Amino acid sequence: MSLRLSGGSRRSCPRPTAGSLRLSGGTAGFGAGNTCSMPGIGSSFSCTFGSSSSGGNVGGSNLCAGFTLNEGGLLSGNEKVTMQNLNDRLASYLENVRALEEANADLEQKIKGWYEKFGPGSCRGLDHDYSRYFPIIDDLKNQIIASTTSNANAVLQIDNARLTADDFRLKYENELALHQSVESDVNGLRRVLDEITLCRTDLEIQYETLSEEMTYLKKNHKEEMQVLQCAAGGNVNVEMNAAPGVDLTVLLNNMRAEYEALAEQNRRDAEAWFNEKSASLQQQISEDVGATTSARNELTEMKRNLQTLEIELQSLLATKHSLECSLTETEGNYCTQLAQIQAQIGALEEQLHQVRTETEGQKLEYEQLLDIKVHLEKEIETYCLLIGGDDGACKSGGYKSKDYGSGNVGNQVKGGQFPGHKKNDQTKSSVTAQTGTVVLAPAGRSEQHGLDLLFLFISLTNPTNISN
Repeated sequence: MSLRLSGGSRRSCPRPTAGSLRLSGGTAGFGAGNTCSMPGIGSSFSCTFGSSSSGGNVGGSNLCAGFTLNEGGLLSGNEKVTMQNLNDRLASYLENVRALEEANADLEQKIKGWYEKFGPGSCRGLDHDYSRYFPIIDDLKNQIIASTTSNANAVLQIDNARLTADDFRLKYENELALHQSVESDVNGLRRVLDEITLCRTDLEIQYETLSEEMTYLKKNHKEEMQVLQCAAGGNVNVEMNAAPGVDLTVLLNNMRAEYEALAEQNRRDAEAWFNEKSASLQQQISEDVGATTSARNELTEMKRNLQTLEIELQSLLATKHSLECSLTETEGNYCTQLAQIQAQIGALEEQLHQVRTETEGQKLEYEQLLDIKVHLEKEIETYCLLIGGDDGACKSGGYKSKDYGSGNVGNQVKGGQFPGHKKNDQTKSSVTAQTGTVVLAPAGRSEQHGLDLLFLFISLTNPTNISN
């Protein structure tokens, strides 16, 4: 900012990069951002106070005071206009202050609402509230437990089916061994039956041979009897006085009877033996046929049961495969949902961190605004005290002022420090008087030096009151 005094004209100087204050002649120009000027009697003075801004879209207050100076005193001529202008500026400043207070109250209400909405905690350490995710996690856990239980039941059923299949396989193997044993016995009995058939055939052949032999003997006997009868049919009577001979007819009849009895006995014996052997064999064959039929029926039933069990096993394997696929798909879906929930949690944590950071920044801005407000109130109070003096009063927004004179200003301004302004490292001024020129180099915020420059200019009108 720059302050320039020159004779014969009045102008406002733009804001340079390096702050400077120049005084020359009898007319003053003063600029630090916004410019306002007041015509006066004799010399004229124009001043501009920079705006004070902090935080969001909050505009600072502009203070611009214009008054006239002459060589005879501090205020003269248009004093009422000057005071009215000052009062208007103070009213505008107070309106800005009230707007800032309303904005701060709105911001505090929003912060309070946010804390009430997102859970307890301080602005620097909010507690993470994950209670709304607990029901979802419990539901997912219950679904996982239900899927695990269903999978375990399916595995148990598969094991039971496998054990049942093994049991039926053992029974099938035992029945197969029994069937093979029965078949071997049947084959052995068939060989015995073949032997018996051969024996029967031999006996029948022998019977036929004996029958033919008996027929042949009967034929021979008949022929011999005919020959003998023919020979005895003549009328030759020979009487011999000899011992009686053997009667051949009786002898032949006896022999025939013996042979017939022997043949009949052999036939009876062979038939009895054959009937005996055939009866036991027929009984055994009938028993074996019944056992074979029952075994065949049981084998057919077992084959049917085996096919049924194989079908059930295939269906169980298909069910197991489908359950495994559904379990894998469910696990994948739950993993995806869990990843999405974790991503949402991370995003919410990031938003929470961002909101926390913004809240801290707004709190710092609010504290800075409060500090600026307090500091400006002190400066306004001091300013009103300096302007009001002992005779008048500065009434604007509840602030009162006292009269002051040039001597008071000189007594209050000393060593570059002004009333209501604390001496610190951020606010330092240096005043150099060289042939009517004073250079002011501020280091700090412009809102803290606006009034200081005005007081510096007032004090420069009485350079004898400034101690270096």
